[in-house]
Amino acid sequence: MNDKALREHLLWLLDGGNAHISFEAATADLPFHLQGGRAPDIPHSPWQLLEPMRICQWDILGFCGSAEHVSPEFPEGYWPDNDGPPDKAAWAASVDRFKHDRAEIRQLAADSAVDLFTALPWGDGQTILREILLVADHDAYHLGQLIVVRRALGAWPI
Repeated sequence: MNDKALREHLLWLLDGGNAHISFEAATADLPFHLQGGRAPDIPHSPWQLLEPMRICQWDILGFCGSAEHVSPEFPEGYWPDNDGPPDKAAWAASVDRFKHDRAEIRQLAADSAVDLFTALPWGDGQTILREILLVADHDAYHLGQLIVVRRALGAWPI
């Protein structure tokens, strides 16, 4: 197997490669008044999609790094209580935290010293590869939802 090629594909996937939109594109330039906006027949606001992405990615990163990591209660610990952020700074902080944690996941994917295939001793079969793919899959799902919400709110160019 070509380890270098696999790692390059993982990085590309995490950045929004292939059919996936990038996180940066999906979250850019959304006015504050729409960050908590609800569209008819769509169950979530943009904020209610951003926060679970951030929290889940943080949780997976913590799980990959330590047996001591404690995950939030599921599902309530992953979803915000409100439709929108408490203030304008909260959206930017959530985006920044997501990018920071994604950079750490990218480091795991890129580091040839990290074994992608060995099961984590504190898990039940999870590997670093599986967790990286889980992050990418989860993000792609919610980014697609975010684009649908933005379109319904009139905040997407197409």
